[in-house]
Amino acid sequence: MGLILTVIKAGTAKIKNGESHPLLGAYTAELISDTGNLTQFGALIETLPKGSKSSLLHWHANEDEMILMLSGQVTLHQGDEKSELTQGDAACFKAGDPVGHCLENTSDQDASYLVIGTRTSEDTVTYPGRNRKLLRNNDQRVWTDENGNAASSVYDDEI
Repeated sequence: MGLILTVIKAGTAKIKNGESHPLLGAYTAELISDTGNLTQFGALIETLPKGSKSSLLHWHANEDEMILMLSGQVTLHQGDEKSELTQGDAACFKAGDPVGHCLENTSDQDASYLVIGTRTSEDTVTYPGRNRKLLRNNDQRVWTDENGNAASSVYDDEI
């Protein structure tokens, strides 16, 4: 059996364009690991236009995440702390660490960063201060409040 080499040339990865969302704004994601058919971890390059956020504050029970800034500047919100990140800066988020995080582009230029994270079959994503959890089991997603009662998506609550 020969070596299988998957080269993904610049500009050829699958693209996901996030529509402008009232809470988050827009984004573009180059889905590198999906294009390469990887299953153990996810890797993508996300670009946030000025004023956009990567997500609402959240943390994962079972998945590590990290980002590496490629260009531009973002504000990392981590719990009550804020840090400015620019090209070459990185941030790591350990699975199970109950401190919410998200990125926000508060600059006047697009900001791009590499995102790498574990892909587990099961995860619980907690949204601090919003009384919501996302329970993910493979492709099934169930939203609950902090007590486990059925609830709407945290992204639908304030629209």
